Amino acid sequence: MKPTSLRARAAARTLLATGLVTGLALITGCAKSEDSAATTDKASAEQGDSGQVVASPSASGPTCAIDAYGGDKTDLKSATVGFSQSEKEANPFRIAETASIKEEAAKRGVKLLTANAQSQFSKQISDVQDLIAKGADLLVIAPLNSDGWEPVLRTAAAKHIPIVTVDRKINATACKDYVSFIGSDFVAQGRRAADRMIEATGGTGEIAILLGAAGNNVTTERTKGFEDRLKEKAPDLKVVFRQTGEFAREKGQSVTENLIQSKPGIKGIYAENDEMGLGAVNALKGAGKKPGDVKIVTIDGTRNAVQGIVDGWIDGVIESNPRFGPLAFQTLDAFTRGDAVAQDIVIEDSAYTSANAESDLGKAY
Repeated sequence: MKPTSLRARAAARTLLATGLVTGLALITGCAKSEDSAATTDKASAEQGDSGQVVASPSASGPTCAIDAYGGDKTDLKSATVGFSQSEKEANPFRIAETASIKEEAAKRGVKLLTANAQSQFSKQISDVQDLIAKGADLLVIAPLNSDGWEPVLRTAAAKHIPIVTVDRKINATACKDYVSFIGSDFVAQGRRAADRMIEATGGTGEIAILLGAAGNNVTTERTKGFEDRLKEKAPDLKVVFRQTGEFAREKGQSVTENLIQSKPGIKGIYAENDEMGLGAVNALKGAGKKPGDVKIVTIDGTRNAVQGIVDGWIDGVIESNPRFGPLAFQTLDAFTRGDAVAQDIVIEDSAYTSANAESDLGKAY
């Protein structure tokens, strides 16, 4: 069928598909951590092409099918996909994410329209509206914020345009407002970062958190996972400083400079992304600190941060895998064919420490 059939008026939404329909969950990445394994053990995994791990169709958990969402079956190859990137592509995570989407679209021969909001939420809303106006039949959105998506969701719902979000959730209803969310288990990332911090510090002392940007689930969940794990495993490791670094290197540096002045005995810094962690390294260098004086644990898996482990400035990096292209297009392909797909799709993340940073540097992005 032609892609415009996605916009045809569908029958009233039916009851949400359950385990009675065939579900599809997609998981990719490196070896499972204890936490990510707990998240994804609902499905048995098989090794797919290019090392991708694809969970079996019998995966449990909520699913979404096109008859429940609204719209008609179509062929992905004849559709136009719109991709909305949220942040400036100075951040290695965003560079790798966009490249993955573009590479998979080209591999599949799918027409792709792209837009970059340049870290401005109002621009991202207008960007997505513009992608729809230009003929996007399907949308992949990397949201800047979790709230405020109602204008886009109303427009997409009126045209029965399927939406897949990647790396951050939107506060909306799955299989009504959007089809699936593909991303990391951010709570598990926080727990794994805490485990690394406990090991690096010996589980005692005062530490700081460089919080991510406010208004999205990534910051909230990475903080929750980290702090809950400390309470569970290391109650003597006290968080005495919390301030947002807005996921930016420059802000991470300036916040750490203030931290060093106000808390000169700080033992560790948990940065909720690599860019802030690298900013913290710059601040420590500027203050005359030596590698290892302050333990730093970050999340992302960029090449510069992994090099920071090799150089002795960073004690651990929990990967947040940005390579969403294969998962996003595989999900859209299955959904538009009429298969039910998982509402939450977990991409697996690796980790870097002094034991593997140098040997695995080439795997970082």
